[in-house]
Amino acid sequence: MQAIVHPDVGTRIERDLDVALFRLRQLGGAVVVVELPGTIGESSAFADEVDQIQATASRDVGLATRELLLTRVNRLSAALDRLNDGEYGVCVECAEPIGPARLDALPEVQTCIRCQAGLERLDHQTGRSRRSVFEAGENEVASEAIPTSYRSSLFPNEEDRHALR
Repeated sequence: MQAIVHPDVGTRIERDLDVALFRLRQLGGAVVVVELPGTIGESSAFADEVDQIQATASRDVGLATRELLLTRVNRLSAALDRLNDGEYGVCVECAEPIGPARLDALPEVQTCIRCQAGLERLDHQTGRSRRSVFEAGENEVASEAIPTSYRSSLFPNEEDRHALR
């Protein structure tokens, strides 16, 4: 089923993608923590420990932000691919049109509200989040733990999807 798509949606997705890529490039060097000799409070063990905790927390926030931006870049790229293929605005789970308000709020979204709620219930029931699907057990391949619809949204290019294996 073909969804009705606003003619400016491609421009908006490209603009959002450019912004996300710009922010990702800005964060590229921001997550590196360099230990400099002679830091403040060098003679105090407590100050060194606090400085180390602050540096670690700052690095962790930077890495988490970078991960979220990378996920958004992948989703926006996949949305552009769906737009070019004439599949934009159609739920990848049930093939029904995605509501215009939902697409306006999140142009990269690929599921309708009903299917998204079902996926979130499934995640909650299994105790797994979308991020935890990458944590495969020792006898489990990470990409096999990810439902097909998730794989396509995380890695819009076939070669990227197979790079995990």
